[in-house]
Parts: sequence; structure tokens; C-alpha cells
Amino acid sequence: MTDGPAPADGSQDGPPRLILISALVLAVAAIGTVLAIAATRHPPDQPVAIPAVPAPQADSAPCKALTAALPGELGDFRRAAAVEPTPAGAAAWRDGSGGEPVVLRCGLDRPAEFVVGSPIQMVDDVQWFKIDDPGATRSTWVTVDRPVYVALTLPAGSGPTPIQMLSDLIARTMPAVPIRPGPA
Repeated sequence: MTDGPAPADGSQDGPPRLILISALVLAVAAIGTVLAIAATRHPPDQPVAIPAVPAPQADSAPCKALTAALPGELGDFRRAAAVEPTPAGAAAWRDGSGGEPVVLRCGLDRPAEFVVGSPIQMVDDVQWFKIDDPGATRSTWVTVDRPVYVALTLPAGSGPTPIQMLSDLIARTMPAVPIRPGPA
């Protein structure tokens, strides 16, 4: 083994430095492309199963007007197909993560928990009653000042956009009426 000077013609043992650099740049570009595709790829949209609940007014004119006007998006949530048979007056939206959906139901009975003295919250021009479910990962809000009750179930962390957008739509499609709480 001799440590002598490099050959006079500038050649070295092994692949030339330019080929190694080119291979490294190509590998980094390929990894970047794969990561970019993975970051923008959405999982296939699965239909949302919306369980049927008693909704005696789901086929009423106010519910039909509301469901006909429902938007394709609620902030980060996009309208999702529902598993058939879809209950009348029901719709769902899902975010890109495939997590819990936002579910709207129109024409429900008055919630049993909504009694005289129940706290209500005003979102834009619509009064909502929150059904408390301790430990739940979702919250359900029900309009109480419209001719029919509309329930909106929101996943934890959904933010205020879905209820704000739907409050605006409900205010435009259904007239306000006096609230009708049950006896305390």
C-alpha cells in the first residue's frame, strides 16, 4: 500500500465526484416529491353513517328549504355522502383527516332536556341549546327559535365555523319563532 501522489491526469479511484453529487441531488428530489404527494393526498371519502332518530318534521317545508340550501363546505369540512338509506332532513360534512363528521338533522322533536330556564346561546341570529353529554368527544346543539328543531352535532375541536355558517343559513331560510321550552 503506497500513499503516493494522485495521478497526473486528475483521475481518482471510484466514481467521479460529479456522478456522486448528481445521484445525491436526484435522491433528495425523489424523496421531496414523495413527501409532497403524501402531504397533499386525501384519504378516500367514506360515506357517513347517520343513524335514524325520530324526526317527525323532517319532510316539512322548512326542513326541505334548509337541506336544499346546505353548502358544500363548512370551513374545513366538506359535504360527505351518507350511507343509504339517509334519514330525511340529515346531512354530513367531514374534514380531510377522515375524523368525526359534522352532522345536521332537521325536524327533530324538542329535546327533553330543553326546559324553562335552560341556558341558550345566540350565534348570529339563531338561538341554540347545547345538549350536555359529559365525557363525549362531540357536542350537539339544537336550534330552539325556529318552526322546526335543527340539531347540529360537532366533533371536538371543530371550531366555531360550522355553527356560524349554519346559523346564517338557518336565519335566512327559516323565520324566527318564540322559544317553546318544556316545563321545568
